[in-house]
Amino acid sequence: MRFGHRAACLDHDPGPRHPESPNRVRAIRQALADADSAEYVAAEPATREQVLAVHDEDYVAEFQRFCANGGGSWDADTTAVERTWEAALASAGLAIWSARRAVAGDDGTRTPFSLGRPPGHHAPADDARGFCFLNNVAIAAQSVLDAGLADRVAIVDWDIHHGNGTQDIFYDRADVYYASIHERDSYPPSGYIHETGTGDGEGATLNIAFPAGTTHSAYLAALDEVVGPALERFDPDVVLVSAGFDGHEYDPISQQRISTDGYTLLAERVRSIATDCGAGLGFVLEGGYDLEMLAESVRAVDAFFERERPAEDSAAVLDGAREVIDRARKQVERV
Repeated sequence: MRFGHRAACLDHDPGPRHPESPNRVRAIRQALADADSAEYVAAEPATREQVLAVHDEDYVAEFQRFCANGGGSWDADTTAVERTWEAALASAGLAIWSARRAVAGDDGTRTPFSLGRPPGHHAPADDARGFCFLNNVAIAAQSVLDAGLADRVAIVDWDIHHGNGTQDIFYDRADVYYASIHERDSYPPSGYIHETGTGDGEGATLNIAFPAGTTHSAYLAALDEVVGPALERFDPDVVLVSAGFDGHEYDPISQQRISTDGYTLLAERVRSIATDCGAGLGFVLEGGYDLEMLAESVRAVDAFFERERPAEDSAAVLDGAREVIDRARKQVERV
């Protein structure tokens, strides 16, 4: 794979006790050091114009001033320092790079993966939330639409937390399909099955909220039975993955049971979906807070794209998860 990375993303440091640490990217890069094929691209930061295509001008100005004044606690979970503004622009720019290379047809060993931070999918148009300041994947999606590089974009969010910000930004839009598979009753209080979009965007939002303890077998079934068919009907030009790895069975802030091999299988499934849609595929890093498991999972995804076959999955889908999948399939069929 080709990985987007800028050193500026390491300058956002919310402190040694904060789970969203610059050590996340350092650990990933260390794990990839043994992969001779890993290539890094220092894409340009997002411009203010690209950010304002998604975010409210008053909020962006407030965020920039907040950092210029030294930062601090924006809310109980979200902390900035003086350099967070530059890190956020760098992170958004890397996501734009991933989307544009995906649209251009980079695939196989050149599949783009943005390693930006801070993450973005919790940030709505007018606020910072859940460790996130600028919504990287939303800025990337809007960028390729505004540039005329794509007419329709699909975002598949497998982070363990619902991407409330991404959903909010595109909730009334017909040109972006947002599909989230996440843990039920976790942060934030959104991502319910009845949230399907509004106005022109009715039917372009899909939420699959699994109970705690769900394994990757259920995620694979959801992609095969619900997300894949929905995206084939939507017919996107590009599929962007909000790739959080906090659903790992050893992650400290989730209760899901996805294995490292499970993430390889998820990557295989989304590649198949994108191929079936005739769409490009790009990845944008979101969460993942056990450093070793995060690094191993990203390395495993990279190994798959370097033509290593993922392990076969033969585990059964648990009854509670099966009920969620069946409800989601019926919901999609009704819309």
